[in-house]
Amino acid sequence: MDIWASGFFLDDCWIIACKILFFKNPSMQFAFKVTFVGVLLIAVLGDTFAQQSGALTSRSASARRSYQQATEAWGKKDFQNTVNFLQRALRADPRFLEAKLLLGEVYFSEEEFAKSIPHFLMAVQTDPLFFPQAQYFLARAYLRTGDYVNAKLHFEQLLQSRLVSARLLQSAQAGLVACIFAIHAQAHPVAFEPVNMGSAINTNLSEYSPALTVDEQTLIFTRKVPDVSPQGRGNRFQEDFFKSYFQQNAWEPNVPLGEPVNSWWNEGAQTITADGRQIIFASCNRPGGMGSCDLYSSSLSGMQWSQPENLGPVVNSSGWDSQPSLSSDGRTLFFTSNRAGGNGLMDIWFTTRPTVADAWTAPQNLGHTINTPYREMSPFIHADNHTLYFASDGHLGMGGLDLFVCRRDSANNWAVPVNLGYPLNTFADEFSLVVGAKGTQAFFASAREGGFGKNDLYMFALHEEVRPTTVTYLKGVVFDYETRNRIGARFHLINLKSGENIMESYSDTHTGEFLVALPTGMPLALNVEHAGYLFFSEHFSLEQSPEGAEPVLMNIALNPVKTGETVVMRNIFFDTGSHYLKPESVAELLRLFEFLSRNPKIRIEIGGHTDNVGTFEFNTTLSHNRARSVVNFLVDKGISANRLSYKGFADTKPIDTNNTEQGRANNRRTEFTLIP
Repeated sequence: MDIWASGFFLDDCWIIACKILFFKNPSMQFAFKVTFVGVLLIAVLGDTFAQQSGALTSRSASARRSYQQATEAWGKKDFQNTVNFLQRALRADPRFLEAKLLLGEVYFSEEEFAKSIPHFLMAVQTDPLFFPQAQYFLARAYLRTGDYVNAKLHFEQLLQSRLVSARLLQSAQAGLVACIFAIHAQAHPVAFEPVNMGSAINTNLSEYSPALTVDEQTLIFTRKVPDVSPQGRGNRFQEDFFKSYFQQNAWEPNVPLGEPVNSWWNEGAQTITADGRQIIFASCNRPGGMGSCDLYSSSLSGMQWSQPENLGPVVNSSGWDSQPSLSSDGRTLFFTSNRAGGNGLMDIWFTTRPTVADAWTAPQNLGHTINTPYREMSPFIHADNHTLYFASDGHLGMGGLDLFVCRRDSANNWAVPVNLGYPLNTFADEFSLVVGAKGTQAFFASAREGGFGKNDLYMFALHEEVRPTTVTYLKGVVFDYETRNRIGARFHLINLKSGENIMESYSDTHTGEFLVALPTGMPLALNVEHAGYLFFSEHFSLEQSPEGAEPVLMNIALNPVKTGETVVMRNIFFDTGSHYLKPESVAELLRLFEFLSRNPKIRIEIGGHTDNVGTFEFNTTLSHNRARSVVNFLVDKGISANRLSYKGFADTKPIDTNNTEQGRANNRRTEFTLIP
């Protein structure tokens, strides 16, 4: 639908129009529109000449008869016959104003704006007073074809009219502002050089809706493929998922994602977790669905995807729910919906869950800062978890759906959206943008010339002003230290400044592989745990920079719970020369407390260690007191003192050299050892 066209309709006509809203390829393209039954001739002018043939401007009986047949066909949403009858009417009488206007409106509502222009233009030039509203539709058609100069001219002319409603004048004023914005944007283009992703990804079919893992090495996308289903639904095409891996600096030839995710039904508009082992997607008109399109989920274990499951009535509605985007921590899901209670025709909603193991809560509207009375669609939350990209035709843009970015502050408030600029945005509809975790590369689908098919996937360098915060990743395998068997372990990533658990994930139960997002610019504690094993502890503090931090590649060995095993707790902190625990230590201490609570028969010794700076006597006392501080914390939390002992070792048990700063830092540590 074209948003500006809603500005002047009578309320009843607007309600009728909304009721016949329908979608083209609903699970895929999500380009939708409203078909108005004689919008120009019926909704605006009523029955004046739509039903009273004597009032029509043509005296040709043949032309009037064809025109009447056209209005009947248009009432049935029969586009082709409507056009045929109107063309027949105009052959009989080329100056038949009503036929010209209706043909322009038919093309306009079908978003064939270039074809609508000559018909509206002829009507305006022939008799500008016959139907003054035609000036508005002419201006809108020019705007939607990128002819901003002519669009501006006709909006300005309409604004001088006293023959149209205040609502139409308000919409014309908005159109004029859009023209001024677009002309300025074209004069100040942003850097934009899209590169086709090549034959390994693109075909003579349509590819779109890209989704990337956090390491930007796995791509899952939607392709429109010939429908060979035995159900014989009559569709020429249906949608499936395909995947490709980035290896040796190139994308490998894509392959189908496979069953049971791919099916005879349409699957599209997917989002994936940071590690690519869960996919949430839209599918329409499936048996057992809640509405016209619902959200479904499937998980990967080893090499096998699970049977897709509907997210259920808490998330899905009786309306249209689609275009999901999952945050990198897996705890917030953004999506597009036309459900009741929204701000406009299409809104962005979100649902949350406390942990990835919990159920989703009731969705909430993202609010008036982002959602307008028109269309907000295709949300994409970047891996930094505070930069949101989306498409809108309600915010100031180039004419159709434009791409915008907005950022969330520490108080969880969204800033005013910013247009990504021309030529990334044009008079056409732009949507389905995703941005890699590094924040430098963006990916989108386009039907631009020079591609392999109708829609191809492209990538481009995102200009700096609209880039998100850089995110890197931690990648590796979890295994049993003794047997080398792979382990499906649980990961926690904690912001040491705030104590917030910013990520929870699991390694694959079959392969032990893990891939998690690592934010930059904050101190992070990593804990990895699995039943029957001692937990693993690590500390990260990655500098935030435009170039991004290097990824952390790490294989993690977990030691079975047995006497004599030792764990280095790398997130216990003290000031230099002090034995008082710093606040940043609490997260790690709580992890140790939980471990002891789950294993009530275990006894441990806390060991304090220093480097060789200072006297041995001072370091012995310091390490002893630091170990005692940890014990005191655990006792205060309720762990029996009989299960705890402590000892200070000073610098007698180094694990690294004391000749470098990094080595000395490694030697300054707190450990616990399982004792009889």
